[in-house]
Amino acid sequence: MWVVWVAFLRTRTEGFHSLGVYQSLRKLLKHEGISGFYKGNGASVCRIVPYAALHFMTYEQYRSWLLDNYPTFGTGSIGDLLAGSAAGGTAVLCTYPLDLARTKLAYQVVNTRRVIHNGTRQLNRHTSYSGIRNVMQSVYKEAGVQGLYRGIGPTLIGILPYAGLKFYVYEELKRCVPEEYHSSILMRLSCGALAGLFGQTFTFPLDVVRRQMQVEHLQISTQGGSRFKSTWDGLATIARNQGWRQLFAGLSINYIKIVPSVAIGFTAYDTIKTWLQIPPRQKSKAISTAKPS
Repeated sequence: MWVVWVAFLRTRTEGFHSLGVYQSLRKLLKHEGISGFYKGNGASVCRIVPYAALHFMTYEQYRSWLLDNYPTFGTGSIGDLLAGSAAGGTAVLCTYPLDLARTKLAYQVVNTRRVIHNGTRQLNRHTSYSGIRNVMQSVYKEAGVQGLYRGIGPTLIGILPYAGLKFYVYEELKRCVPEEYHSSILMRLSCGALAGLFGQTFTFPLDVVRRQMQVEHLQISTQGGSRFKSTWDGLATIARNQGWRQLFAGLSINYIKIVPSVAIGFTAYDTIKTWLQIPPRQKSKAISTAKPS
């Protein structure tokens, strides 16, 4: 539900960009019913599972590689920042077409109200896409593989610092906590929430540009919009034509989704490592240094 509303706000969907949360949800319910709150949810679920798996798995792999080849960077906070950024970029590249499908499905507005036409009631329904497969086929037919990665530039520019900052802030906050509290679920949730809050705030304008680039062909046909030449052109154009506040449109409501999501993700990540009996980072260092050369 929050994904749909934030998508409308970021992309300035006609009839929604000037409304608040409550008014937008009421209008969406009136036009599409309950099912409208879950548009794009299938694509979102299909994307988040491989995305999260790749994100955390590649983070460990990149960090191990840094430790083996560049121990100066790999042992400190810089290692978390670099490994997190590389992991975020890898996960995005592998799952971006699903993110594109999710945004396009969430963006389209369907009017399911019955209207009177020539004395008979008819269903007023206008859709662009019917599902994930239809989005993929339509975009590929129109623009090829390049179309499936439309908006990947601002996505990568945004995800590299965002993913890196998440891991950096999370690990730094954990270092500030006494070791006896490291197994606390509340501690992990708190550190994860702060990491998500900081990372999301810092990179949110780039996410706004990404969403608008993903659906701009629909905006051109319905709102007379123009294509962004690049990420920086998108930032400048939005700030000039829509105001700098639009670069942060939906940020507050996005906190409701992103902050607990990141907190739960990091908590599950650390908890599962404990269940698998993977030693904490500090103990891993001690074991490796204790091995005879």
